Amino acid sequence: MEPRRSDYRDAVAAIFEPPGFVADLGVTFVDCGPGWCSTRLALLPRHLQHTGVVHAGVAATMADHTAGAAAMTLLEHERLPVTVEFKIHLLRAARGTHLECRGEVLKPGARFTIAEATVDAVDGTIRIAVAKLIATMAPVASP
Repeated sequence: MEPRRSDYRDAVAAIFEPPGFVADLGVTFVDCGPGWCSTRLALLPRHLQHTGVVHAGVAATMADHTAGAAAMTLLEHERLPVTVEFKIHLLRAARGTHLECRGEVLKPGARFTIAEATVDAVDGTIRIAVAKLIATMAPVASP
């Protein structure tokens, strides 16, 4: 996959900076390349539901934003990806010190891009997949 802009990494990193919901949640940019992005979230009590496991909305938000960031690596200047739809499989309850997510573009396109993301819960040396998302992204003009 070929990026359409030389500064795609800086553009992707910027969508994780405050202000914004994703920054408030604590999701941080780790790295990206053409067609992929990785993120991290240090788990805090505010990320947990009443049973003590990570709230599904936290995992879904992280996966959606990371998949969108992967799609963004392939867009030209003045374009941003927006989610048209997604499906998420919550594979198991998430517990640990942090979550890590990797988003990848499966099929880039001029009108729609198909991307996926996997969220892993990490606790020490133990890593386990807790969610899998597949999404359709559409490029729109940036504001």
